[in-house]
Amino acid sequence: MKLNINVAILFLFVSTFSYAQLKVNAELRPRFEYRHGYKTLFPENIDPAAFVSQRTRLNTSFKIEKLDFYLSIQDIRVWGDVAQLNNTDNNGFSLHESWAKIGLSDHTFLKVGRQEIIYDDSRFFGNVNWAQQGRSHDVAILKFKKDNFKLDIGVAFNQDEEALTETTLNTNTYKSFQYLWLHKDWEYFSGSFLFLNNGLQFIDDTNTDNNETRYSQTLGYHLKYNKEKFDLTGNLYYQFGNDILDNKLNAFLLGLEADYQMSNKTKLNLGIELQRGNDNGTITNGNNNAFTPLYGTNHKFNGFMDYFFVGNHANNIGLLDIHAKVNFKLHEKSNLHFALHNFSAAAEFTNKLLGNELDIVYSHKLQKYVSLKAGYSHLFVSEGIEFLKGNTDGNTNNWGWVMLTVKPTLFHK
Repeated sequence: MKLNINVAILFLFVSTFSYAQLKVNAELRPRFEYRHGYKTLFPENIDPAAFVSQRTRLNTSFKIEKLDFYLSIQDIRVWGDVAQLNNTDNNGFSLHESWAKIGLSDHTFLKVGRQEIIYDDSRFFGNVNWAQQGRSHDVAILKFKKDNFKLDIGVAFNQDEEALTETTLNTNTYKSFQYLWLHKDWEYFSGSFLFLNNGLQFIDDTNTDNNETRYSQTLGYHLKYNKEKFDLTGNLYYQFGNDILDNKLNAFLLGLEADYQMSNKTKLNLGIELQRGNDNGTITNGNNNAFTPLYGTNHKFNGFMDYFFVGNHANNIGLLDIHAKVNFKLHEKSNLHFALHNFSAAAEFTNKLLGNELDIVYSHKLQKYVSLKAGYSHLFVSEGIEFLKGNTDGNTNNWGWVMLTVKPTLFHK
């Protein structure tokens, strides 16, 4: 009898697994960086930074009938941050993603758990893949998809721990958000609409009765026209409500990009982006006019040296970024990318000219699972950025990096 039960269980397992899809892949991504003015102007009498950081990920996806399950664990470290023969690590191990996507009907799904949120060109929601740790959210998303129409409704609520009283959040993240994203495709045109209600936890150290969640709202459109060799992309976002200090928000982002495929090997991009800011970088009379691209992949925009909106430049003078980019396909495995940005303040400032940045990136696919990238960036400084950063040392500001990415598929059935 026991043998028959075991055979039945084994048969059930094999039958179930035969209809399932299981995929396991890995990623190893070491990156060397030389920093001599990355993110901020390089000071006098200081040595530049050089280091190797590394991301290691193990990703597992499982699909069966109306259920998708995904797990991504990662280790983030800098070579040498833990001594040899040490019996403990340096908190590099973490859970990047762990979610289930449950089919409720032919067109409706519930995706719940820790997950990346990526919409459109990642201007407002992106996974920040350049950062070794990346960005993910603990969120529940109701998804609807039919033909060329998509609708997502997302809800997140964060807490420090399982508590018996109070819901005050002390972690440096958002308290909660709710958003709606709509997307529609036509023959040559696509459009998205986003509305986000974003709540930040305010904590009053002197009177806990004043602890509250303060909400700002962002609504915006992402529009794209594509026909033959020409692409035109526009972003329009408007922010209102209250910031965490209860100032009234009134800010916007305007962006326009044009791409033209000049030949099979050359693609040209011209663009302009304006993010509103505060005059002289100061909030006055309780009014905050500075736009914040909250959860976007900001490294992708406004220059690779990350002087603007990458953990910095919040509630400041805003930014006007006029840029030109060109991508050359050297051959089927190699690309060369050039970008030139002209930066200036979007609000009143002592000197509105902030400088120019040149970015160069070379990419080469070594083999099926292995790729190599190398980059060099140089900031040509204007007086405005010196005044903004409080540094008139006049040093060269540049940054270089080399990154190897190994992404093998370990198992696929």
